Amino acid sequence: MDIFYYDFFQNALAGLLIISVASAIIGTYIVTRRMVSISGGVTHACFGGLGLGYFLGISPVLTAAVFAVGASGAVEWMSSRHKVREDSAVAVVWALGMAIGILFVFLTPGYVPELQSFLFGNVLTITSSDLWMFGIFTAVLILFMSVFFKEIVACAFDRDFARVVHMPVRFITYSMTVLVAVCIVLTIKLVGVMLLMSMLVMPQIIAEIFCRRFKTLMIFSVAASAICCVAGLMLSAMINVPCSAIIVMVMVVAYIAARIAAAFMPARTRQ
Repeated sequence: MDIFYYDFFQNALAGLLIISVASAIIGTYIVTRRMVSISGGVTHACFGGLGLGYFLGISPVLTAAVFAVGASGAVEWMSSRHKVREDSAVAVVWALGMAIGILFVFLTPGYVPELQSFLFGNVLTITSSDLWMFGIFTAVLILFMSVFFKEIVACAFDRDFARVVHMPVRFITYSMTVLVAVCIVLTIKLVGVMLLMSMLVMPQIIAEIFCRRFKTLMIFSVAASAICCVAGLMLSAMINVPCSAIIVMVMVVAYIAARIAAAFMPARTRQ
């Protein structure tokens, strides 16, 4: 228990709790709109921004955010305006982002030690400035969801219906796309590019066993994400293994346990 007295562990715990809320909210929208493949493409497109940031000697998080927003906007633009299939558009930005990242990492003089933390994550490197950034983003996300909740739900389930009733579909879609991209960039620091999708999908898969409504699914996902992240952090500190990998494994175990529990529950109780 002495580890709780260390600043780096306190920052890691606070960062995981904050990002758990943001990633669960964003993940609910992603899963509902069936954007998991798009999120995977944006995640890997961020690698191009990381490589460019190291090459130019500026913040790789900033350049990754620019690439993430650009990639998500490009997928949305290509699929809606030019009738390109979403999976094809995702393949383009995925491959282009990875290619740009590999090229600039190769051109960067010397060794890039921080690159591994972005690929595989390292929650123990979270600083106070990161916490402020996480907190501000989560507050903006919650405020946006509160103001436009009905419109977001309508666009997530049926954009054609939302257009018929004259909802601001384009504004909601592009705004949520930007929020998804920013959330991906911030979460990269925790679990890395390779394991990011688990933070955005696994809590929702667990919640879907017991929930069907959007709001209930989102709340349950926040709880599941926070519990699994804290449990993963504690286990990693006890057995001295990478935290991001343990978090993913805890989420998988939680999903299996939820499936088993649901199988023994009466249908009415589960609903």
